[in-house]
Amino acid sequence: MNSFQFLVAVTASCGGLLFGYEVGVMNVVLVMDAFRIFFNLCTWDGSKLNADGINIEDKSSKDKVPFYRNLKPTDSKSFIEGFITSSFVLGALCGALLASYLGEKYGRQKTIMIGACIFAIGGILQGSSIRNYIMIAVGRLITGLSVGCNSVLCPTYISEVAPAKIRGTLASCYQLMITLGIVIAAIINAIVWYFTNIKPDDLNTPRTKIDAEISNFEWRFALCLQAIPGIALAILMSFLPKSPRWLCSKGRDEEAVQILAKLNATSVEDELVQSELKAIQEDVAATVAAGSSSVAELFSSVIRRRTFVVFFIQLFQQWTGVNVIMYYQSQIYNEMGFTKFLSTIVLPVVNNLVNFISTFPGMWGIEKFGRKTLLIVGAIMMMIFHILTWAFSTQTSKGEFWKYLSVISVFLYVFAFASTWGPTPWVYQSEIFPLRVRVKGSAVGTMSNFFNNWIIAFVGPALMKMWGTRSFLLFATCCLLAFLFASFFCVESKGLNLEEVDAMMSGKAAGKA
Repeated sequence: MNSFQFLVAVTASCGGLLFGYEVGVMNVVLVMDAFRIFFNLCTWDGSKLNADGINIEDKSSKDKVPFYRNLKPTDSKSFIEGFITSSFVLGALCGALLASYLGEKYGRQKTIMIGACIFAIGGILQGSSIRNYIMIAVGRLITGLSVGCNSVLCPTYISEVAPAKIRGTLASCYQLMITLGIVIAAIINAIVWYFTNIKPDDLNTPRTKIDAEISNFEWRFALCLQAIPGIALAILMSFLPKSPRWLCSKGRDEEAVQILAKLNATSVEDELVQSELKAIQEDVAATVAAGSSSVAELFSSVIRRRTFVVFFIQLFQQWTGVNVIMYYQSQIYNEMGFTKFLSTIVLPVVNNLVNFISTFPGMWGIEKFGRKTLLIVGAIMMMIFHILTWAFSTQTSKGEFWKYLSVISVFLYVFAFASTWGPTPWVYQSEIFPLRVRVKGSAVGTMSNFFNNWIIAFVGPALMKMWGTRSFLLFATCCLLAFLFASFFCVESKGLNLEEVDAMMSGKAAGKA
């Protein structure tokens, strides 16, 4: 791999940074006092909590120093919280639908640029929302449109410019950037929360109305900040080349060969460049001979197995429970008995760093051990850690030791996910479809991801309210099903170029099952 290939892959992967920031920002914003009061998630009658989260007026409270506002949840909290959070994912689902048409018509590179601009607009709309949860939900839906579209096109674009031997590693950069975005959002917003929610200036100010607004700077700043990475990605993408496979599909072979030469740091006459060009041209010629593709073709006898696999691999990725943890982790830690400070600042930042760091073993392992092996091993590990989290959480009333065992199990689950099921489905769906339906096929996987993500995000607050940490048993069961699915339905595509993967999936060449 040369420096230009690396630069192209990393820049395109920054689409994942937008996705990650949007996921990470909501975990902290949802527990910002001003946000909760503004959107009627909670009310505040002026009562106060000490540093341990105990009402200072309680007789059991030895510490009478006010530290936090004592907010009371409203009856509509779970619904509004789920509605606001899940609206982003609903937008992403629609964006994935649009990706197929836009990616084929305007190209991967240009569409990613447009998506980045839309993301910036959505972030500004969220941060400038009026006191109605519908408006912020619309803003999140718009950012979701961008993320959904780019979640299809960024991995596809990377897979089409990357060498076969390291295609999995480079494509998994997208997942790495998602985790980096979550870390950045967690750190920035934890700092904001610390200075605006611990011993706030209005703590001793008399309250005349329990739903009266307090300063809304904290959450408006956090949400408007999304515009910066959106604009930055649009600018950076303008310097990247178009996909050579897309150019060939449009009959622009001369441009394609120039880009292939640049990607391989050699001349257009080089044997490697000519070999890649020939393979692409043959694939394009076969596609043209068969006529234009349609959605129905995804369910043809040749393609439907791939469609089935990418739909369910993304379904299981979501039902491992990762986004319940990412969206609502502060509330989960609070349920385990940790203080407000630890639940909101320390533990989420640690967890998100684990998520980020754990992606590196996945990037290495995806080429070392293969896609299928990571899926199988990862599903087993996640199932075990979910069961341990539930088991330890039932003992937290017996002391601090059990609380920390519970949270360590959560961290270990996140490690298992980020190094296996985090990057692998995105890599897998970008490489098993033929060029003819590649974007449409990837869109099916991405739509499955976001549809199930939407369900998880919407029902998550109610699920945690009803079941508490028993929810981890549900996700453990889903991990068991994911293990069975990966074992019996997934094939190995490690080390093959895209044309070889197509031949294997079509039954034209031997492949590892």
